[in-house]
Parts: sequence; C-alpha cells; structure tokens
Amino acid sequence: MTTESKSFGEFSPPVRLLLGPGPSNLHPRVVRALSAPILGYLDPYFLTLLDETMELLRALFRTANRLTFPLSGPGTAGMEAVLANMVEAGDRVAVGVNGLFGQRMAEIVRRHGGELIEIAAAWGSPIDPAQIEEVLKTRGPIKAVALIHGETSTGVLQPLSEIGRLCREHQALFIVDTVTSLGGAAVEVDSWHIDLCYSGTQKCLNAPPGLSPLTLSDRALEAIKARKSPCGVWYLDLKLIEQYWSRGRVYHHTPPTLLIYALREALRVILEEGLEARFDRHRRAALALYSGLAALGFELHVPTPYRLPSLTTVKIPSGLDEARTRQSLLEDHNIEIGAGLGPLRGKVWRIGLMGQNATLATVLTLLSALEQILRAQGRLEKPGASLQTAEKAFLDA
Repeated sequence: MTTESKSFGEFSPPVRLLLGPGPSNLHPRVVRALSAPILGYLDPYFLTLLDETMELLRALFRTANRLTFPLSGPGTAGMEAVLANMVEAGDRVAVGVNGLFGQRMAEIVRRHGGELIEIAAAWGSPIDPAQIEEVLKTRGPIKAVALIHGETSTGVLQPLSEIGRLCREHQALFIVDTVTSLGGAAVEVDSWHIDLCYSGTQKCLNAPPGLSPLTLSDRALEAIKARKSPCGVWYLDLKLIEQYWSRGRVYHHTPPTLLIYALREALRVILEEGLEARFDRHRRAALALYSGLAALGFELHVPTPYRLPSLTTVKIPSGLDEARTRQSLLEDHNIEIGAGLGPLRGKVWRIGLMGQNATLATVLTLLSALEQILRAQGRLEKPGASLQTAEKAFLDA
C-alpha cells in the first residue's frame, strides 16, 4: 500500500494531565489565541503586538532591559544564542554543572571555542557561591559565569543574588537559564545583576513550545557588539535579531506569528493573577505534593532549601517498578510524569506543577491515581492518608 492510498486516522490526540518536566497544559485563553487570524510579519497590528509582548516580558523578568523579546526557537535555542553571541575563541567562561542542562551549557561553550571552567556539584545540590568566588579571584579574567536557575534534570533551585553581586564585582557577565523557573518562581533580572537570561514558553508560562523569552542588559549588548569576529551562528546572531525587535523592524527571519499570539495571552494571564500570588500558589502546591508523597512513603531527592517549586524529583522506593507505575499513570489515568535523566535514570521521577497545574486539585488528582496504583500492587498502607495530608499542608501554608 502506498502512502497515497493509505487511510490515515482522524487527528485526535488524547487529553492528558501533563505533570512531567514539560510541556505543560495550555491555558484555555492561550488555545483561543492560537486560532486567531494570522497576519503579515510587518503588519501594523502585529508590530503593536510585538511591542506589547516585549513590555509584558519585561514585567515577568523584572527588568528594564530594552532588548527583551521572544526568540524564535525553544529554550535550547535561547541557550545557544546567548552563549554563541557571548563566547569567542579563548574566552574564559565558568559554567555551573550540577545536572544535564549545566552539562549542555558547558558543551556549547566548548563548541564555540571558549576556555571552559567547570564548577561542579552533585546532581541534587546547588552550586556553592564560594566556588564561584574562588574561580573569579584565581582564574580571571572571566568573561562570563553561566548557571541554571531551575535545573530540570534534578529539581534544584539555584540561589542567584549573591552570585550576581560577585560577577558584577569581578566584571564578569552573568548568564542564567530560567527555562523551568520563569513564571513559577521569582526571577529578578535587574536586582540580581543578570546580564543574559533566557527561558522557554512550554513550562510555567502554559504556552506552546517554540519560543525562548530572552533579555539582555546593556553590558551584554556592548560585549556582543565588541566581538572581534562575527557570531558563528547566523540565525542566532543577536546583533541581527536586535534590528527586527527595535523600532526599525529590519526583517531577519520568519517569526512564528501564532506562537507570539499565544505567548502574549499567556503573559496577560500571568500578570492578571499577580506575580507574588502566582509564586505563592506554586509554593503551596509544591508543599502539598511533598506532604502527600511523604504519606505514601516516598522521599524527595533535593534538600528542602533548594527545591524548585515547579519541578519535584522523587526517589523511587526499593522494589517499586518505576516504569510500570509511570505507564499505568499514563494509560489508566491520563497523567504524565517524567523519568529521571542521566545518573538519575531509574532512580527518580520528575513531577511538574507548572503554571495553571500548580493547584491543590491537581496534586489531589495525582495522589489519588498513585494510591489506586499502589493499592493494586499491595503497597498502600493507609488509603486516603496522602490526600488528607496534602490538603492540610496546602491550607496550613
């Protein structure tokens, strides 16, 4: 049978509750935005939307940076863009590596000819500011320090304010990945002295994947414009992209119009709720999840002070078939959670409570499904205990 004669089934994806490391479920208003009429890239109405999207992103990043915009490409494109534009051959760049995405940053620095200084910590621990201070004092001059704020592979939330101060004292640029934290935890670009910051739309923003919100300080732009050689990646050359996101609107590439519609609406939803209220909701939902999981006999991988509210790593108890349990959640309950990566593969689950999914109702739905699965496996000691414990933790918080 040829492709031309083959009968393809109706397009009907299953409806899942997405509680993995991303993507997250889309907000209904975002879904409606995706069905709006498409416009030309230089249509006056669309250009107004671009300006508004930049303004909304500044509020979310808490920055006054002029160049704040959604890069066309997912979070990894944001990572490549900031590093490709910042790193020239021989530049010393310190990268915190305590998970998969720190490793990815380090690899990109190597590929662009930088002299990598790796600052390592265990998968599940933050980078110690004292390590960074030592590197800045003894290995300088350091052009940039790069860190992951919310490490998606481990669930660690990296403290940043002290590190930003150290970078400014030693004239190093500060690069931060906020792919899994932006919209679910505070990101203070200006007060934390962050020079280049990027994120992704598909996690706590509840928008489709495909854009990487990006913001650059004037210091970062000056460093990019002072390069001795052109950026090695034409598509991600921020000197060229800046011309499209500035008043002149010089065409650079085809922007994903509908994704920008969706992001603008997602940002409106976030700011209507209020950032502090949103962050508090993520915190309370995470506390409910922690308590409910503890009642089921699970332990968490990350120490309490460094847990990322939007993504929790859960240790797999001895004897529990983690893959079978995840499969049952997906097939029998339409709930997706994530497996471990790298050295944590088979040892942890990654459970995301991102954006609109960071609610008590979502936590109770997941815990109820887990109780049913554990009961079927003969591993449930106190039916209903996890739900009661989670609800109490949420209300007490």
